[in-house]
Amino acid sequence: MRAPDFSDVQAAAARLRGHAHRTPVLRSASADARCGAELHFKCENFQRMGAFKFRGAYNAIAQLAPAQLAPAQRSPGVVAFSSGNHAQAIALAAQLLSVQSTLVMPSDAPPAKLEATRGYGGEVVTYDRYADDREAIARRLAAERGLTLIPPYDHPDVIAGQGTAAMELFEDTGPLDVLLVCLGGGGLLSGCLLAAAAMSPGCEVYGVEPEAGDDARQSLRAGRIVTIPVPQTIADGAMTTRLGEYTFPIIRDGVRDVLTVSDDELVAAMRFFAERMKMVVEPTGCLAAAAAFAHAPQWRGRRVGVIVSGGNVDLAAYARWIGGL
Repeated sequence: MRAPDFSDVQAAAARLRGHAHRTPVLRSASADARCGAELHFKCENFQRMGAFKFRGAYNAIAQLAPAQLAPAQRSPGVVAFSSGNHAQAIALAAQLLSVQSTLVMPSDAPPAKLEATRGYGGEVVTYDRYADDREAIARRLAAERGLTLIPPYDHPDVIAGQGTAAMELFEDTGPLDVLLVCLGGGGLLSGCLLAAAAMSPGCEVYGVEPEAGDDARQSLRAGRIVTIPVPQTIADGAMTTRLGEYTFPIIRDGVRDVLTVSDDELVAAMRFFAERMKMVVEPTGCLAAAAAFAHAPQWRGRRVGVIVSGGNVDLAAYARWIGGL
């Protein structure tokens, strides 16, 4: 498959119309005052299944189903590996497109994500994230069952679908000076870079990853993909160990820099969203906002887009975090 470009993001937007939510872009006077900047929050926590991942999942499966997917493929369905949100997205998109789905998920994934994935009709196969190779498990299932593998980030159709979040943001706000995007495997950041280059070419795009899992920052410094051990962070959606073969070159060539934030900063951002904007946002979904606050002097006087990537969080853990327990 060829690397995606902005025309693929535009095609994905047409494909998603009427199926994905056009999520709101919200403002906060408190956030603006705190940063001395004009912040625009693209709230993908209000997306179907609670995260931006629905965009890429639906875009990928829609091009396989129903008519374009050969009968031999369509019957077994699709398989994906995910820490949670991509699994839910694939399960829901597959359900909507009448395709069977099998999801390889860590056994310690938030219970709400496991339950939701099964609720959307997906078959869940669990693994130990610290001992097992989730991609190898998914590829084995694909080979044994004749399934179509849809990776969580390193896939052109997934990247193009995720880019529609930034496309909508620029349509609603016009050009921005800065765009902050959460970063795990790089699918969302890559898609946002494609949209930014076409729609707001002067915009500086920053990826934001957990302090404990800075593989992307290391990769940029090294000029090659660096693989790290599974990071220990509350941002479960960003517990990836490496960038992808498609995402790395897009990020390398387009991103201004990669920033990191601590778990404590993620908790503070979760509390801000709850107290000031009345929103539930999961730790991974807070990465970009946490960087907006932590690096506030850098954005002073500028128009800043912040991708709030998702809101799927275990409520018991959420209560402990925002309650300081």
